[in-house]
Amino acid sequence: MAGLALAALGVVYGDIGTSPLYALKECVHGHHAVAANPANVFGLLSLMFYSITLVVSFKYLGFVTRANNQGEGGGLAMLAMLESKLKRPKTVGAVAIIPMVIVFGTCLLYGEGIITPAISVLSAVEGLGVATNKLDPVILPLTVVILLGLFAVQKRGTATIGRIFGPIMILWFGTLAVLGLIWIAKVPAVLGALDPRHAVRFFIENKWHGFVILGSVVLCITGGEALYADMGHFGRRPIQLAWFTLAMPALVLNYFGQGAMLIGNQHRLDVVTESPFYALVPEGPLIYPLVVIATMATVIASQALISGAYSLTRQAVQLGFLPRVRIQHTSSETEGQIYVPEVNNALAIGCIALVFAFKSSSNLAAAYGISVMGTMAITSTAFFIVCLKVWQWPLYRALPLYILFMVVDLAFLGANLLKFFDGGFVPLVIGIMIFSVMMVWKRGRALLGAYFVRASKPLDDFLAGLREGIYRTVVRGKPVEVPVTRVPGAAVFLTSNPGGTPPLLMHHAQHNKAIHDTVLLVTVLNEHVPRMLGDRTEIDELEQGFYRVRIRVGFMETPDVPRALADAIRAYDLPFEMDDVTYYLGRETLLATKHGEMGKRAEKLFAFLTRNSQQATSFFGIPPERVVEIGMQVDL
Repeated sequence: MAGLALAALGVVYGDIGTSPLYALKECVHGHHAVAANPANVFGLLSLMFYSITLVVSFKYLGFVTRANNQGEGGGLAMLAMLESKLKRPKTVGAVAIIPMVIVFGTCLLYGEGIITPAISVLSAVEGLGVATNKLDPVILPLTVVILLGLFAVQKRGTATIGRIFGPIMILWFGTLAVLGLIWIAKVPAVLGALDPRHAVRFFIENKWHGFVILGSVVLCITGGEALYADMGHFGRRPIQLAWFTLAMPALVLNYFGQGAMLIGNQHRLDVVTESPFYALVPEGPLIYPLVVIATMATVIASQALISGAYSLTRQAVQLGFLPRVRIQHTSSETEGQIYVPEVNNALAIGCIALVFAFKSSSNLAAAYGISVMGTMAITSTAFFIVCLKVWQWPLYRALPLYILFMVVDLAFLGANLLKFFDGGFVPLVIGIMIFSVMMVWKRGRALLGAYFVRASKPLDDFLAGLREGIYRTVVRGKPVEVPVTRVPGAAVFLTSNPGGTPPLLMHHAQHNKAIHDTVLLVTVLNEHVPRMLGDRTEIDELEQGFYRVRIRVGFMETPDVPRALADAIRAYDLPFEMDDVTYYLGRETLLATKHGEMGKRAEKLFAFLTRNSQQATSFFGIPPERVVEIGMQVDL
């Protein structure tokens, strides 16, 4: 457990662990800063301590992490838990309200994934400007170079460099703690901020401004949602151990150390408020090694969010919310280490664009917060529903927790909404765009599936015709009997409707007038669990050499149809070899019309996504040289 807790420091606590670089700074030097007098400093420290305690320690580690799907956390994992408990909409292709809200919360995480690397690395490199103004011109270019390097090495995987993440983060958290302790020893009175009355007094004295500053205080808890989403990599216990033994003590000590430094330097606030973190060390050469350590820590924090975006994308694809994308495995030992080129490129472009657009971590901080708190509020709601629907908690037990969580979440969210026009709209727009794509794809696939169900015919009728060597169909309103010849070999037809005859098979029989001796109707079922345990392949022998095959795949797994069929041949003693198999895949050409159920614009987007999604051969691990593609036109 200690080893997992060590590894969790880099992956799970990287984001929240680098917040001391900019959180208190934004409260006393940001766009809506308050004066850094002792009373305000005490109030801010009290707010930060109880925000960390209530949101991270109590809400997430105490309760939300219990709502895991076979150890996996995050919005989509929670949605998979709820899927069977929620009423399905009656309209084909419609999505129920609760799943839509949870998916939207997940989409907001992509916005956070773009902002976090930019603000983290930029805030670390800005330490050079604290050391000397002469280095100010290199801050932006150096930040961009570091980010480009970070995204460029993703394709190589993090298996090797990942081994040093833990030790570096121990060094980072140790540095946070030591720097904080030094200043707390100088101004021990700062520990009085543990009294929550200072937080209450802060609101009373600052009134509306006190509420507005919550938009900056929230920076000390960003990363709480990432903690939950990354839980599957390490488990709940190691994450709790890492938090309570090292991460939280180090963070609290550093924030209180920064507060003590501000109280002890009231005569030079114009200097120290520019970067309270770097002001913890004396001016001079000591800042440079601190910048190096901080930069390494922010790169690790960024890596955690980038890897999280890859995992999130794979979950969304497997659960049917995104089109197929290229997923490359970067480790032969760890199944979860993947690389998604499309996501990597989008994050890289987004991060670098934000660095050039906002130019400083202080400006970027204005864009930070809305997506984080929006996701946290949605997670609180989803957790409440899990309590009622999955765990069957009585309302009197679940409701008080929900009210407490939402009071905190909505207070932070409300304060952050005030930063909307300062840049807060950026992650929101990103989230809405991704959400729109997900909803169009989900509805389009549902309508396409319904179309194929209507276009298919009962399998019993198809097999009855084969017994007579014919295929019965209708051409221009007249019944037609097409003679069908059986040929040696085995054919695999992928179908999403295991109960009917795939339209592709009917199309093949009608136009090619031949069917293989052995035919496998294969359906890949994406289950609402991270990984399938035990037998994942089920086979029903029908007649006329037909078999119905169901391959079950978890939402954290990548399907491999040939491997599943090879296992089935051995387990069920099927009468063919893998060398004899031909895979038949359909390539649909979607016709977008204004009379369609989705509307012309949505259908055009769906058609575009379909054309640009990863080939089924690559996604299902099918060898391209054994594939026959048959084109079909579809009008939704």
